[in-house]
Amino acid sequence: MAAGEYVSVSSQSDVEKAELEREALELRDDPVAEHQELAQIYVGRGLSVELASQVATQLMSSNALAAHARDELGLSDVTAARPIQAALASALSFAIGAALPLLMVVIAPADALVPAVFISSLAFLALLGALGACTGGANPTKGAARVAFWGAGAMASTAGIGAIFGSSTY
Repeated sequence: MAAGEYVSVSSQSDVEKAELEREALELRDDPVAEHQELAQIYVGRGLSVELASQVATQLMSSNALAAHARDELGLSDVTAARPIQAALASALSFAIGAALPLLMVVIAPADALVPAVFISSLAFLALLGALGACTGGANPTKGAARVAFWGAGAMASTAGIGAIFGSSTY
């Protein structure tokens, strides 16, 4: 999962870099049009034409590319894609998320292993969904239900595929 996250976020990073390179060329080749474009963005946000032009002039005088990256492209240092950070967060999340169901494998009786792992995994998924929602300021019940629903669906489809190919014991 971490490798997939790294590849995905690296692709996003590549797109961001390409957008910035394109914007730098546009700024070099037609700074007047780029100024007008930035001013129009500010007019769209509610500034008068005159004030929008002044704001665009001020921002472009200090760092034109940064102004266009932020206000035209929606890019900033805060939102920049970070592939290694994403991969590490993914690896850590999956390791922690797997720990509790694996603990159930150790402590559950052999004849109740599959149901114990299934039920505990759903409970842990719901708990993590609620925690994630709380962390983001969202409704924890909705977050728990969403994660549990899709987790149950994923487990059921995995068991179904295993049954079709004769690899499932339940």
